[in-house]
Amino acid sequence: MVLNRNDHETRQQILNHLASSMSDNFFTEQKEQSLIKARIVEKYFVAWAKIMTSVVESRPANEQKIAYIDLFAGPGCYEDGSNSTPIKILEKAIADPTFAKMLLTLFNDVDGKSVNSLRKAIKNLNGIEKLKFPPEIMNEEVGDDIVTIFQERKLIPTLFFIDPWGYKGLSLRLINSVVKDFGCDCIFFFNYNRINMDLPNNAVKPHLDALFEERRADAVRQRLNLENPPPHRRESIIIEAICEALKEMGGKLTLHFRFKHENSNRTSHHLVFVTKNETGYNRMKDIMAKESSEHIQGVPSFEYSPTSKNNPSLPGLYRPLDELEGMLLDYFAGKSLTMKKIYELHNVGKCYISKNYKDALINLEVKGKIEALPALSNRRKGTFADSVIVTFPSKQ
Repeated sequence: MVLNRNDHETRQQILNHLASSMSDNFFTEQKEQSLIKARIVEKYFVAWAKIMTSVVESRPANEQKIAYIDLFAGPGCYEDGSNSTPIKILEKAIADPTFAKMLLTLFNDVDGKSVNSLRKAIKNLNGIEKLKFPPEIMNEEVGDDIVTIFQERKLIPTLFFIDPWGYKGLSLRLINSVVKDFGCDCIFFFNYNRINMDLPNNAVKPHLDALFEERRADAVRQRLNLENPPPHRRESIIIEAICEALKEMGGKLTLHFRFKHENSNRTSHHLVFVTKNETGYNRMKDIMAKESSEHIQGVPSFEYSPTSKNNPSLPGLYRPLDELEGMLLDYFAGKSLTMKKIYELHNVGKCYISKNYKDALINLEVKGKIEALPALSNRRKGTFADSVIVTFPSKQ
């Protein structure tokens, strides 16, 4: 079903169905960068859906629902014929009987041509009849009306994907309108290069204020103007401001994955993940780590960079695992706790995954800088289980 702007009643029925009873195409061809973006979303959808369906299956039958929403869905396929993210998500749902009977999907795009393309692709999708809830399609511009609807309703567990053309339509209010509820996570993709260029531009100030929040956006503009930082520091200031804003609005855990231009080392886009749940955070962290184009001492870069993939960093210039060893000795000085607890207490906001912590602890144990129980001699070579108890020396 395609909704016209005036068909308000039908739109309300669809959005009410999502309420709990209890784009930017990146490239016209699906090049490797775009494939990685889609793959991260797909992998997280499967991981998230497995957790959420196991949670809701114990509820009454009419409450056994989860949802996937994409308000900037784009067409059903790229110009080269490859499937877009909405189609890939539906394929995952069709392939899993539990997903198929519980998943509601809502796809929207302001472009009528894209909507017609998506509608046709969904209709022709093999096995689409297996879905208990047929996909709903809207043809609207994302604005305050949709945000208000989401804000006023308690949503069922929902994975929300926002992939606008550039950044128009992307706002803190939109993100928070979904992630406020249980089991609701958000992944959004935005053109960093355009945000970086447009921050001083008063003509688009309302759109950027909506993304950062006006007070914070003005502070970022002022800071960038006063400091005139180099590009890498400028990027850190902008991304940190967005993540701080998300945390203030309730998205306490965030991750971001950087995409670099094909022929240079400049950043083009960022993929940002927002959740309130540590399990979701760790799942996405592992997914993004595996999609990273570079790993130094086993530590993922959390970025896709064609140039670094073809010309990896020289060993010895940057040793992040060595830095982690020093951080652990300082942070946990005088304490005894399990490997699992060390990871839980220390990993948020850092580029390290669980394996990195285990490697660092093994190195520290071999160097005699920590004690572990059971000791290295009583464990299988190269292993460091979550249950191993680590004792750190006190600071001298």
